[in-house]
Amino acid sequence: MSVPEYDLRIDGAEPLSKETVRRLADLCDRVESLGLEAPVTVALSGAPALPWTVPDLALATRWERAVRRFERLDAATVGVAAGDVGGTALDVLLATDVRVASPDTRLLVPVTAGGAWPGMAIYRLVRQAGIAATRRTVLLGRAIEAAEAVALGLLNETAGDPAEALARVARAAAGLPGRELAIRRRLMDDAVSTSFEEALGAHLAACDRALRRSTSGAGA
Repeated sequence: MSVPEYDLRIDGAEPLSKETVRRLADLCDRVESLGLEAPVTVALSGAPALPWTVPDLALATRWERAVRRFERLDAATVGVAAGDVGGTALDVLLATDVRVASPDTRLLVPVTAGGAWPGMAIYRLVRQAGIAATRRTVLLGRAIEAAEAVALGLLNETAGDPAEALARVARAAAGLPGRELAIRRRLMDDAVSTSFEEALGAHLAACDRALRRSTSGAGA
């Protein structure tokens, strides 16, 4: 079994630090400056020891902003998860477009002395899988096993060979400009909370852009 090269590795067992924020921000810098069209791949594993602690709110804020920036990159993003995944690793996994995991993967919300850490991982879990499906995880700290995560749509698939899975994703994303992918990602996100009438203009603008591209080439 071959081991692919990843653009970034995040160990959720490590505490949140300025270095963690810097590494994710540096990845975003590289993608934005180079205009990459190949999928951006992130290896994610590890969950923090209990109780989870964060040094201060300022660092937590910087981290959440970095994850949001990563989530909105003009490139396809792929998370490859293995084993227990929590803390910073879970944050980034939930911000990726495509998620592949080993069969032994478990998703874990970090727990503080007062309960689940109330960061944006909770927001993404509920937004992506629904309140009923994630209630026990958020309120009681129950792990989400890989098979259940696939059923809930939190993972796309489990695979024993990550290199093969990544190759499939790369083929699927081939030729799709990152900017176009980002537009469609935003349209999907807005569909959850935006009325039809409010969303119509953005969708028609995207349709117009697609029509212009088809008639005048990819540079339109």
